[in-house]
Amino acid sequence: MSPLTLDRLPDTVSLQPGQALRTSLDPATWLEMLEGHAQLVSPPSWFGDTVFTVKTALAEGDVHRLERGGWIELSALTPVRLRVHAPQQAPAPAARPTETRPVMRLVRLLTGT
Repeated sequence: MSPLTLDRLPDTVSLQPGQALRTSLDPATWLEMLEGHAQLVSPPSWFGDTVFTVKTALAEGDVHRLERGGWIELSALTPVRLRVHAPQQAPAPAARPTETRPVMRLVRLLTGT
């Protein structure tokens, strides 16, 4: 069975045995296993000049926090239902009004105001 790759995750993900979910997650994302057993492959990391991943077994009721963001793979060993808790996104800073006079814009850039 081919892996399921999602750009945007729904609130709850369901997988059947043998299915795998591949997705990119932000740092500090929590995975909550509502039911089933699965194997999680962490985002790749570097140790010296070697790339490695960590495999973690997850069971019903487990909560796993991703320290680093990146691509994960979650393989279902039994029917799985899990919830993904994404970290809160900071609101985007308010855009500064565009300066109508180019000279004033240059002055602001040079003075850092």
